[in-house]
Amino acid sequence: MGDTVQRIETIVATIPRDTPYLGGLRPGEQANSRGYFVRQGNRTVYPTMDRSVLVRIETRDGAVGWGETYGIVAPGAVVAIIEDLLTEFVVGRDPWDVAAIHDQLYDLMRVRGYTGGFYLDALAAIDIALWDICGKLAHKPIAKLLGGQRRGSIPSYVSGLPRATLAERVELAAEWQARNFSLFKFAASVADDGVIPELRALRERLGDTAQIAVDLHWMYSPIEAIATIRQMEPFGPWFAEAPCKPEDIDGQAQIAANVGVPMALGEEWRTVFDARPRLERRCAAILQPEMGHTGITQFMRIANAAEAHHCQVIPHATIGLGIFLAASLQASAAIGSLPAHEFQHSVVERTDRFITGDMTCADGLYAVPTGPGLGVAPSDEAIALFKS
Repeated sequence: MGDTVQRIETIVATIPRDTPYLGGLRPGEQANSRGYFVRQGNRTVYPTMDRSVLVRIETRDGAVGWGETYGIVAPGAVVAIIEDLLTEFVVGRDPWDVAAIHDQLYDLMRVRGYTGGFYLDALAAIDIALWDICGKLAHKPIAKLLGGQRRGSIPSYVSGLPRATLAERVELAAEWQARNFSLFKFAASVADDGVIPELRALRERLGDTAQIAVDLHWMYSPIEAIATIRQMEPFGPWFAEAPCKPEDIDGQAQIAANVGVPMALGEEWRTVFDARPRLERRCAAILQPEMGHTGITQFMRIANAAEAHHCQVIPHATIGLGIFLAASLQASAAIGSLPAHEFQHSVVERTDRFITGDMTCADGLYAVPTGPGLGVAPSDEAIALFKS
């Protein structure tokens, strides 16, 4: 009998922030006693700190795999799903059956809201950890197990400009441009002077060669989104992300058919079943799977569906310790049509403290980790800190 899963452990990683994700609190925004606040721009809850859920899986023969998923809101929900439900269905399994394990866990909750949310986030973390073990057992980076590694570096776009004023946000973008970054995305929910003035100011400061995308954060109705994006068109936006409510597939299709800017969707998706109806309706030219929600198995299924519909993949990557970012880079290295990957600079720039391995982002390029499996792992300092 081959090696089998023996133990699964969960760890909630909490990292204080001086400035909340996307920037400081705006008028009318106030953190509650649990550290949550609601962005007035998009009516979405965020924490004042960074938080994620790490999963450590160990096999009988001592191989260790690390996974990670979102824990920014109610991380205990993910922990409870893994510890109370999923662990006993994974212990004793062959880690090489990773995709089969994912599908069997997916089926367990078919009558209980299994298609999204905390449940599939929990599956994502387990899936990443099992793939990490497979790579380590094979002594190869995960990219080599996904059909072949196509690239060793990936263009990165600077995501978010967390400064208080438009002038300061523009200057921050210029500082990144001076460091050889040429791809950018700003958030409409904190564009206090309006989306069009923000895009205009960035275009004037960064020049015509910069690629500038806008995250519309589900803020608009389809008609409002069409009008706003048409006003953006003279300034040459790279793409417009999340223009209307994510459940409004008809609205997404209507917007895509009536503007000249590529639409980007997918950060909230968990499976290829989320992607399929949007692809069939031509709702987007760019898909943005988020590894912390999908895990590697579903990430690759979404990417393959995108390629079959001649769409690009530009992965999303937000708050985390760096484990699911490494997984995203490994998978991205094996995808055909992938022009760029999101770069959350406030997360990546702290990985020297919390992550071991050679994952870097400099001069506008991610270096895909070269070690076996994910090529990264939490540092001893991180493990001691989060277990304390």
